[in-house]
Amino acid sequence: MKKIELEDFSNYQYLSEIKLTEDGKRCLFVVSQADLDHNSYQHHIWMADLINNKVMQCSGGGKERGIILESADTILFPADRDGLVKKANAEHQECSAYYRLNLNGGEAVLAFTLPLAVTSLKLIDEQYAVAIANVDLNKPDLSALSGDELKQTIQALNEEKDYEVLDELPYWFNNQGFINKHRKQAFLVNLQTGEHSLLSPTLMNVNEMALSEDKKTLILCGSEYQDIRQPYSVILKVNLDTKETEPLLADNQYNVSHIALSKDCLIFTGTDLKTWGTNENDKFFACDLHTKELTCFFDPDWGIGSSVGSDAKLYGGISFKYVNDKLYFIATVDNASNLYELTLDGECKALTQQEGSVECFDIVDETVVFIGMRNMLLQEVYQLKQNQEIRLSDINTAALADTYVAKPEKLSFINEDQERVDGWVLKPYNYDPDKKYPAILDIHGGPKVVYGETFFHEMQAWASQGYFVFFANPHGSDGRGNRFMHMVNRYGTIDYNDLMTFTDEVLKQYPAIDHQHIAVTGGSYGGFMTNWIIGHTNRFCCAGSQRSIANWISKSLTTDIGYYHNMTQMAATPWQDVSKMWDFSPLKYADQCVTPTLFIQSDEDYRCWMCDAMQMFHALKLHHVETRMCLFKGENHELSRSGKPKHRLRRLKELTHWFDRYCK
Repeated sequence: MKKIELEDFSNYQYLSEIKLTEDGKRCLFVVSQADLDHNSYQHHIWMADLINNKVMQCSGGGKERGIILESADTILFPADRDGLVKKANAEHQECSAYYRLNLNGGEAVLAFTLPLAVTSLKLIDEQYAVAIANVDLNKPDLSALSGDELKQTIQALNEEKDYEVLDELPYWFNNQGFINKHRKQAFLVNLQTGEHSLLSPTLMNVNEMALSEDKKTLILCGSEYQDIRQPYSVILKVNLDTKETEPLLADNQYNVSHIALSKDCLIFTGTDLKTWGTNENDKFFACDLHTKELTCFFDPDWGIGSSVGSDAKLYGGISFKYVNDKLYFIATVDNASNLYELTLDGECKALTQQEGSVECFDIVDETVVFIGMRNMLLQEVYQLKQNQEIRLSDINTAALADTYVAKPEKLSFINEDQERVDGWVLKPYNYDPDKKYPAILDIHGGPKVVYGETFFHEMQAWASQGYFVFFANPHGSDGRGNRFMHMVNRYGTIDYNDLMTFTDEVLKQYPAIDHQHIAVTGGSYGGFMTNWIIGHTNRFCCAGSQRSIANWISKSLTTDIGYYHNMTQMAATPWQDVSKMWDFSPLKYADQCVTPTLFIQSDEDYRCWMCDAMQMFHALKLHHVETRMCLFKGENHELSRSGKPKHRLRRLKELTHWFDRYCK
């Protein structure tokens, strides 16, 4: 049986964007794969024929994503096969090109272009659509300029490239770069002429849209701000005939995550953030489109959406849809995410009930399909038939054929608050109970996410390298309700105790682990906890701190979500109770550190900016602790999951070599 090697993630196929055709006979989805040779990802559209049980690749350009269903036989997707977008961008013009692909065969052909940087498109009819597009309000509209005026404006724009002018928060955002005065705006577009008219307020950033069945009413959800964006949403109703707009949900009421439309009401999930803070679980609301009466009809205290972690998936898809007079959604309950059905009377039932994860789904009439991770396999396409999950694809079968995949062995315990904490242990390749093995404690980010019984490449690779790997869902994790998730004023306390108790339990249950050779690692919140651990215990022989938090003051004042989320989590600001923020900061305890520590950091990570990792690195150096930092240029917070393939491999090599140096 083969081992899983560090570079094997490039053999995996990452599935996303599953969509059923209107007749429910075929489903389309995107298959992506890391390309180490070109240091990029290849994306192709695939199709599953549900009648003939055939799965086939439909596109071959390598950059096909963003599937739009046009008819039962045709789809659209954005691409730049003819170089039109590249040419327009070189002239400071925006452009999006869409291609039409006939599912019965033939090459994709150019369908239309739009003079906008479109991120989402919903078709109204053959002539019109609603588009959400990125707009830089700092830049003038060049479409009305010509001659010398156009030339002078372009020259001024070229000179302006050397500067970033900031006058609002947030001014940058992870995976987007500088976003000062950038907005996602909604437009009514003519697909034949490219003419477009603005539907959303100029300063509104549109996150989601929903179109009524008769295509006459549009719902826009987002935030409207001029100075500081707050974590609350505004929802607008747009009459597409008259272009008149009216608010359905005023600002500063709810933080809205998902929206859908029934015939008479808007359905959304959201929270007022008042009881449990910015990580509070969503409730389900219905807002009458005519009276604007708002009703909460379901409050399950679940994590809505899938927060089950894995580094073997890339993108998502539909996770919330109203159809057949019912709402369908994905939720994280305990340590798994599954698909649920909900009526507007509040009656809910689980359609899938397995360990693992459901990433996205679609439903047409009685046909339900989804992309998920089951039985420690990589992602595949499944169909739900008579309450049974039928696997339609075997796209990833070859990647794990005759390969050692460690099975997670569940280990739960009761913590100091008399609550159950769940964790798992992976045994090393060719495990022999009479031998001693090193081990790695791997801590998830968030903290409001979960580990589950899903394939995690880095853990499997380390198990193949001869390590025990153990991981848990301590306090702060998702899936167990608001009370378990709540971490305001508690970082580094009960969560730290949970992880240390879990480590103790693992060592009791697995005597083959060498107590003197255990490493600890984690990213984001897991990076915070790694930094915290090395300042409070020397039980680990080395550490790998990734995209970490060291100082809550700098975290709050430099990152994209720091000014509202992190200050809320601390229940303090740098001007009110700054001592509390410092007490919760791992940097305060750097003088107590002795653990050799590797820092993994991306220079464009604006969620956990590099200044925190650098502060911790600096402090350890000053206190003569063995330390090293690998800074990844051009990467962001998503390095481990969707970074450039060569960078992902280098990250794994850095961590593994560091662990081998001190554990073996």
